[in-house]
Amino acid sequence: MNSGERIFDIRNIRVTFDTPDGPVKAVRGVDMHVNAGETVAVVGESGSGKSQIMMATMGLLASNGRAEGSVTYRGQELIGLPRERLNRIRGAKITMIFQEPMTSLDPLYTIERQISEPIMVHGGLSASAARKKALELLKLVHIPDPERRLKSYPHELSGGQRQRVMIAMALANDPDLLIADEPTTALDVTIQAEILRLLAELQKKLGMAILFITHDLRIVEAFASRVYVMQKGEVVEEGTTDDIFHRPTKAYTKMLLAAEPEGSKSPVSAGTPILLDANKVSVTFSSGGGFFSRSAFELKAVQDVTLTLRAGQTIGIVGESGSGKSTLGRAILQLLPSEGRVVYQGVPIQGLDRAGMRPYRRNLQMVFQDPYGSLSPRMTVGEIITEGLLVHEPTLSAREREEAAIKALEEVGLDPIMRNRFPHEFSGGQRQRIAIARAVVLKPTVIVLDEPTSALDRSVQKQIINLLRRLQESYGLSYIFISHDLAVVKALADYTIVMKTGRVVEQGPTEEVFRDPKSDYTRALMRAAFNLKEVLKRPTEAHA
Repeated sequence: MNSGERIFDIRNIRVTFDTPDGPVKAVRGVDMHVNAGETVAVVGESGSGKSQIMMATMGLLASNGRAEGSVTYRGQELIGLPRERLNRIRGAKITMIFQEPMTSLDPLYTIERQISEPIMVHGGLSASAARKKALELLKLVHIPDPERRLKSYPHELSGGQRQRVMIAMALANDPDLLIADEPTTALDVTIQAEILRLLAELQKKLGMAILFITHDLRIVEAFASRVYVMQKGEVVEEGTTDDIFHRPTKAYTKMLLAAEPEGSKSPVSAGTPILLDANKVSVTFSSGGGFFSRSAFELKAVQDVTLTLRAGQTIGIVGESGSGKSTLGRAILQLLPSEGRVVYQGVPIQGLDRAGMRPYRRNLQMVFQDPYGSLSPRMTVGEIITEGLLVHEPTLSAREREEAAIKALEEVGLDPIMRNRFPHEFSGGQRQRIAIARAVVLKPTVIVLDEPTSALDRSVQKQIINLLRRLQESYGLSYIFISHDLAVVKALADYTIVMKTGRVVEQGPTEEVFRDPKSDYTRALMRAAFNLKEVLKRPTEAHA
């Protein structure tokens, strides 16, 4: 294999979707190529068309989509190729891994069957030989206890393990090109680093090329050798990674590079009034123990966590999935049963029932990670924003509620004329602004924000961060900001708590925690978040 040989060539590719409102041009005449053994990144915000190019390449467009142009693999045209002939290439010479492995893996099949089937189809191996190859692949991607995991089902694996299984499936037939579509977006930073390190190691060992689709520039800078930047279905800039990151020429590329969270928040003074005091909060989930179930099992999700939130303060809570940070946020707001003591403005609220908490709800608000899931699809934006006013200010007239909705939309940077639309008519960033407007319309003192920016592009993240800063300054809000994105927490919080498996492993002023982390776990998080290039140089290992 010649390292400079062009193996994958996209010429003037166009992708169009037929909709009730007319044709939508998702990709508008894109050219790009991949050489043997190299790593090429395609970057851009949501809706830029980067994923649709690859779906067109693999013949996986939705039924209302059509592709025009040319895509060749080693001189073989793929666009319009009969499915039978295309199947000899995709899944064998060109393979693809997706953002969310849980939706790509069949929940009814064991891991062994899911890896073995493509080996048997493309390689012609017997069932026993395919099982042996599947076991080798699980070892190759560093799955712990691979013999046992062959018999596991997807739901029995962690997110990182499921993504490793997807990589094993993609490597089953020794591909020439691996297309990775946002394969680490849903993972914690340390697991992201492990997966990227694994891909780099496998690329070196197997000599395959990688086409990496992402909106995370941190990953691109550490992982890719060449970059294509896409906007609104077109390539606006291309070049070496060094050129793109240090000598960009296009305004859009410069905007993406400048969209990383920046700035910091000054700590509040020690004499600032305390709004919320949580002491030794613990949450335990129980399962089983019924007549038809297995023996009872208890999970200590949060164990003896203490925090003090002052007026105008932002406490950042960071940690990987399963660390208990979101459970802690819900427990503090009495949305989950818990032990310990929670005091709001001098009044104990721990253990209050729904009626007992009602007087405090308007002051203790929450914004969730997925605004689409937390906004009713049957209500207009105006109705969603003013729903809380019906409970907490029942004497307001319809006109007064509408005026409050208009003001709240203006405060979060949305046109009030949009108040009669429904949530599905908005982008992810706009929906998050609506969720924030729903919280601030009640004029709360404390808002718990649970991963409010994790699903957003960096440029939209930056807008939300600036919005939260402005609202905090205008109304003296206090935030508990829950996230696994350390860059966002560093920019927004003045005090940081690091959690692992339900416990606090480190806490202190944000500047101190980020400058001089004391625990090994915090240092590992920092390396994965801010020194990814160095992390990728280390040998990979099995990860649970």
